[in-house]
Amino acid sequence: WQAGEGAQPPADRHPGTMSARNRVVGLWTRVTGETVMAEVEMQCGPFTIVSLMSSESARALEPGAVAVAVVKATTVIVETP
Repeated sequence: WQAGEGAQPPADRHPGTMSARNRVVGLWTRVTGETVMAEVEMQCGPFTIVSLMSSESARALEPGAVAVAVVKATTVIVETP
């Protein structure tokens, strides 16, 4: 899957297996960090999602792989100056 004008990401194959409803399908684009934690990026259509996870979990990821970002948070606050 390649992002582009009018491109649609692959369908979420398991939409009913978790209680989290905020699920976005995309491609892993980058994994950085080799110590305890790693930063991973996904391209989900026109949006980039960044997450922190253990480096051990991130080692299983390969750029270009299709994945589902699952977001479950009680509060997300974004402020601008």
